Amino acid sequence: MAVLTLQGNEINTNGELPKVGSNAPDFMLVNSEMEDVSLTNYQGKKKLLSIVPSLDTPVCATSTKKFDKLAKEKVDTVFITISADLPFAVSRFCKTESVSNVITLSMMRSRNFAKDYGVLITDGPLAGITARAIIVLNETNEVIYSELVSEIADEPDYDAALALL
Repeated sequence: MAVLTLQGNEINTNGELPKVGSNAPDFMLVNSEMEDVSLTNYQGKKKLLSIVPSLDTPVCATSTKKFDKLAKEKVDTVFITISADLPFAVSRFCKTESVSNVITLSMMRSRNFAKDYGVLITDGPLAGITARAIIVLNETNEVIYSELVSEIADEPDYDAALALL
């Protein structure tokens, strides 16, 4: 279990992020076309997983837009934003904000991703969705960087994550 804060109030996750050097757990998430997608869909590519509570919040929107711009420059890396939002809402967000370089995936069918990655918030007003985290994977899905943002209302350390790409 990890402890983080939401506007200064302690909240907990169900576990810990995958450790650097470990293999990332596979997942089954839903894309904007309502299709199931797994980590193996991106085999052989570097991946940056931006895990956010909801794109309907200012910090999640900001980080997704920043990663969208950065994805244009890092063509050898797949940038994936994962949230609890429904694919319909994500598609509206991407259209409204002109986000087209980030792949967006939803946990709408299962919370197993959040459980397996140790980011499922277990208490407080956001219980049932994810903490904010960044995980960078190499081409063989080995974790090469991970960050659980200690204050959920803060942005992640973009530079640290990008330095490993």
